[in-house]
Amino acid sequence: MEHTVTTLPTARQPGCPFDPPKELIDAREHGPISRYPFPDGHQGWLVTGYDLVRSILADPRFSSRKELMSHHPTIDYGDIEVPPAPPGEFLLMDEPQHSRYRKPLVGKFTVRRMRLLTERVEQITAEHLDAMEKAGPSADLVTAFAKPIPAIVICELLGVPYEDRGSFQGHIDKFLSGEVSDEELIAAYMATQQYLAELVAAKRANPTDDVLSDLTDSDLTNEELRGVALILLAAGLDTTANMLALGTFALLRTPAQLAALRADPTLTDNAVEELMRYLSVAKQFVRVALEDVELGGHTIEAGTTVILSLNTANRDPERFTDPHVLDLRRQDGGHLAFGHGIHQCLGQQLARVEMRAAFSALINRFPTLRLAVPAEEIALRPETADIYGVKSLPVTWDV
Repeated sequence: MEHTVTTLPTARQPGCPFDPPKELIDAREHGPISRYPFPDGHQGWLVTGYDLVRSILADPRFSSRKELMSHHPTIDYGDIEVPPAPPGEFLLMDEPQHSRYRKPLVGKFTVRRMRLLTERVEQITAEHLDAMEKAGPSADLVTAFAKPIPAIVICELLGVPYEDRGSFQGHIDKFLSGEVSDEELIAAYMATQQYLAELVAAKRANPTDDVLSDLTDSDLTNEELRGVALILLAAGLDTTANMLALGTFALLRTPAQLAALRADPTLTDNAVEELMRYLSVAKQFVRVALEDVELGGHTIEAGTTVILSLNTANRDPERFTDPHVLDLRRQDGGHLAFGHGIHQCLGQQLARVEMRAAFSALINRFPTLRLAVPAEEIALRPETADIYGVKSLPVTWDV
């Protein structure tokens, strides 16, 4: 029988901060695809199974174009007309526009190039752990560790003066947090756009040794460069920061896994992949069918909006053994935490370098690291946020 999910959950189950919302897990148990009536009355679909999510992400018959995203999963905006994505914001575009912006970037984020950054990432991490230790024996791991490390790395990579970070990170936090009004969101977005416009103009006039300056030699306009910079900055700041904080929280709540990682550094690479799968901080994507598509025994009609639940796909029991268990020695890899297809995360190799360096250094520097408050008191980001995580993570250690 056809299963229907009537509303998307707004919170996680109490005591289960790392698991997908129960309603989504229940939906997956009914099958990999469910009907989903959007708040504005549009009849769409919710896909929770690994194989179907992966296939849609690679299928050009499903579009990422912003102007087609007129049905919001949780809000009824009525007949509002959605404009196309601004120039350069390629995550919300299809081919060939998508490749116009992504292609000049691919060679700058290769495995080899990102691994060359390892020593610098380790240095940045050590500096922040030094500061934590000096100010300790307690800290908010989000502000002392998880946010600043990827912020410095992406700022240096793009050529953003680090002293300017405060003028845009707060704005980016606002339009990704899921907790501000539409007016605040628009104001934060516009302020970020203004800052980046000024930055691009400065790079065009006086190029320096960074990715953004390199791109000024391409045929991209200043407006397009501004959009590209926004995508790279927002992704580079928010996703890795939330993985570092939520990942540490998960390790502290599974002491046997933490002990195994501390005892065997060769587990680090596998641990990063397993934490990505287990936590899936980028919870869902949305696609729109460009034509009628047969999928999972159903016809997805042209113009239909489809929600792809990455966190349930990465917990699919038909793909992963004991999917709700964090197992740093897991061998059945292939998670979708970085997406799949043409929109697969451009910065995934950078994120891996940052997580390998940061997790290893943290757990070895502070062998008695533990939560400073009961786990149930940790403030979680809402389900309405684009990226899941914790708002703060109070920790302490012995001195």
